Amino acid sequence: MKKRFTSVVSTLILASLSFNVVQAHAKSDNFSAEQLSHVIEIKKQALESDLAWDLVESLTTEVGPRMPGTPGDEAGVAWAVAKFKAMGFDKVWTEPATFPKWIRYSESASVVSPAPQTLHITALGNSISTPKEGLEAQVIEFENLAELENAADNAAKGKIVFINYHMDRDRDGNGYGPAVKARSRGAVVAAQKGAVGYVMRSVSTATHRFAHTGGSHYKEGVTKIVSSAISNADADQLHRLVALGKPVTININVQAKSMGEGTSYNVIGEFTGSEFPKEHVLIGGHLDSWDLGTGALDDGAGIAITMAAAKFATLKGQPKRSIRVVLFAAEEFGLWGAKAYAKANEKTLSNIVAAAESDFGADKIWAFESNVHASSLPLVNEIAAMLKPLNVEYIANNAARNGPDLIPLRPFKVPAFALSQDGTDYFDYHHTADDTLDKVDPIKLRHNVASYAIFAYMAANAKTRIIGK
Repeated sequence: MKKRFTSVVSTLILASLSFNVVQAHAKSDNFSAEQLSHVIEIKKQALESDLAWDLVESLTTEVGPRMPGTPGDEAGVAWAVAKFKAMGFDKVWTEPATFPKWIRYSESASVVSPAPQTLHITALGNSISTPKEGLEAQVIEFENLAELENAADNAAKGKIVFINYHMDRDRDGNGYGPAVKARSRGAVVAAQKGAVGYVMRSVSTATHRFAHTGGSHYKEGVTKIVSSAISNADADQLHRLVALGKPVTININVQAKSMGEGTSYNVIGEFTGSEFPKEHVLIGGHLDSWDLGTGALDDGAGIAITMAAAKFATLKGQPKRSIRVVLFAAEEFGLWGAKAYAKANEKTLSNIVAAAESDFGADKIWAFESNVHASSLPLVNEIAAMLKPLNVEYIANNAARNGPDLIPLRPFKVPAFALSQDGTDYFDYHHTADDTLDKVDPIKLRHNVASYAIFAYMAANAKTRIIGK
């Protein structure tokens, strides 16, 4: 029944695409009728293929977690090189990226009084260790980072600061920015207020008892204190205990270590263009993941989507411009692979005709946005028209902000695009032990591949190149 339903949906989408081709060719200055018919065939194949699923299944099963500096990260690099070659990419290579290496050993927490019980906790990336016996102190609660910043200088002296900020659930992930500030800077501000430890409500929209990890930072000249997060269910419980009006004491035990500089590798695969080989479409995601889960959503799905999309975009032969897939290293530790890529390729970044990153899970793409020179908007409109039958909305504000690994490219005026996935549930699993393959829907994965393949094919084969602004 599932296959029959999928077939019906695919047929309706293809019928809509066929109608769009007739309309598009009547006014297209960038594509021939044959090229537009290729879009239909590419879409048909992508919507019926499980190539991306096979890739993410292989990665999460045969490699597993890929935290930078671990054997899993090394295995992930080798896996990517082998897969690119097996898929027939013309060029496959790696580029080194250094990063500050950090290892998690163990973590636990509990309420000591007034009601002893376990708390589900995780160390935040870059955290120092507590003493081996743990850190025991009274909790002081703040609603958000701003309230802590506005507190008196000695407000948290000798205590463990607990920030209980509730992240908003949103399709486009807008709730992440306000919430992640407490993860990134919370330990520094807490230490400035005299705290001996820091714990926060997870940057999450879930109610389960999985704690969400993520990067945190220290500031030179400010005492380093343990930086951690508890599950949202435990945060609610801790809040209720504090609300009783009695002193609440907890014990946090984190064992972790910063280990100097590590090296990983960006892995790059390219289908070479026939007419303008130096010009290229750049798509991709990040190869690394946190260590708690297997990184299926973040970002195994993203690299599988873009690898498969590049393959389908070349289904009808060599593209005019090259299509390059970059699997960035050490994103979770601070975009280290992305920064290394921008530096190593600075002299050729002007050759990028379109750039987009898939790093927001595996749900369907609902919106398409650009950030390009006004002269390229007619071409963007044509791409948007071919995405419309997939129920991808064109947001025509020409102000797209592309994925995190493409941030270092922004100063170089690279033509930026966003193929925005539905992130309503993404932060239920983000950076947790629950980020596993069963959260990936194979049918929705196909939709992503089809959308990215259309985008890559049209950007690579258009009569004129897209220009940044």
